[in-house]
Amino acid sequence: MPDLVEDPEELGTDEDQALYEHHHIKVEKGQVTMRIDKFIMIRVANTTRTKVQNACDAGFVLVNGKPTKSNYKIKPLDEISIVLTVPPRSFEILAEDIPLNIVFEDDYIALINKKPGMVVHPAYGNYTGTLVNALVFHFKNLPKSRTKLNNDLYLDRPGLVHRIDKNTSGIIIIAKTELAMTRLAKDFFDRTMDRKYIAICWGDLKEDEGTIVGNVGRDLRDRKKMYVFPEGSEHGKHAVTHYKVIERFGYITFVECKLETGRTHQIRVHFKSIGHLLFNDQEYGGDVILKGINSAKYKQFIQNCFNLLPRQALHAKTLGITHPISGEKLFFDSEIPADMQAVLDKWRKYTKDKVLE
Repeated sequence: MPDLVEDPEELGTDEDQALYEHHHIKVEKGQVTMRIDKFIMIRVANTTRTKVQNACDAGFVLVNGKPTKSNYKIKPLDEISIVLTVPPRSFEILAEDIPLNIVFEDDYIALINKKPGMVVHPAYGNYTGTLVNALVFHFKNLPKSRTKLNNDLYLDRPGLVHRIDKNTSGIIIIAKTELAMTRLAKDFFDRTMDRKYIAICWGDLKEDEGTIVGNVGRDLRDRKKMYVFPEGSEHGKHAVTHYKVIERFGYITFVECKLETGRTHQIRVHFKSIGHLLFNDQEYGGDVILKGINSAKYKQFIQNCFNLLPRQALHAKTLGITHPISGEKLFFDSEIPADMQAVLDKWRKYTKDKVLE
């Protein structure tokens, strides 16, 4: 189950997972018989019976390790584990009329194709102009996840179930009701969602497909960055990225990545760990010439590519989900963003004509 994360840059156990409050209660010996939804409402501050019932429906209330219904009658010495969406706090998020590319919407969810350069949620240095500011304007009464800024202040994130990096483009799902948020969070936690990214990395990958495994956690020397630790290390969290080559250009490779887990910056640092940094990833060192020939024309060619794509070459292309209310299987695809497409076209011409050799 997801824990409350104190780092404002991280959203849940997975990068793509909502933040929730975790509670564990052991029923006292002398406790009178009572419905579990009523018992939890009494014992847990700032909650409602409806919120507890939604958590039960989504399988987020366990008694002695097993999911329970909201009408269950508690017994002495029962051990209850609860995950609840967090109550709203006083931190104000300003509604801003920022255009959104909404690719799907119904009464329960919305799918947004996020443009590169847009921060997903307010945090230090980015309190306006974010996706969340736009969501508050476009949608009303969104359920909230939250993160801890300090000991006294929490930041609400209306509608967010997961996030992608500022300079990563692509599909992100928004929950419009509390029950939808709870069920989607459980799907992310259970890893039942099908998420695929496309990326351009430096170098020529040896295999047409493969799997990168390694714990991902905060870099011990620079907390603003992530780092890959050996599998089984006491540092970081288990992370798995599957990749498949789409197209080879000799000095760079166009790949599809399927996430088995979704840690912060997972694809970016996993590819760095195998010596294939993402093209123009400024944070991790992919914004210099790492492969190719030593000529002025080639250097200018790469600089022109960087100018066309002034960010890491990473796009959240597809998302397959089970609708949180209807149970219908839904699949969403997005086009390759224009900046990545422009660079791919440029490399196709380069490899075909060899104009820089």
